[in-house]
Amino acid sequence: MHANIEESLLPRLKHYPALCERIESVLKIVENVGGEHTTADAAEQAVRDEVRKLGRTALQSGAEQAVQRATAAVRQQHSPLQGNGKKKSGGTRCSG
Repeated sequence: MHANIEESLLPRLKHYPALCERIESVLKIVENVGGEHTTADAAEQAVRDEVRKLGRTALQSGAEQAVQRATAAVRQQHSPLQGNGKKKSGGTRCSG
């Protein structure tokens, strides 16, 4: 199972750098890298907080990917469309 995770999970995570950072933070807490989580309560609270942040990051990353896919699909369907830019027209002049 470990090889399957490396083959499927790691390449997918490369598309979500913010998600990778959050997972790294959880691992640092689990491994007590900074040595600051000396009690089980402190470690539990830190993991809980980080998992909450991980959830927000996951939802945000997923939403950003969905927007990019939708934008690409619309642009492919309607190739003559251009993105929003500054208008070049100053409007119409009054004739009176």
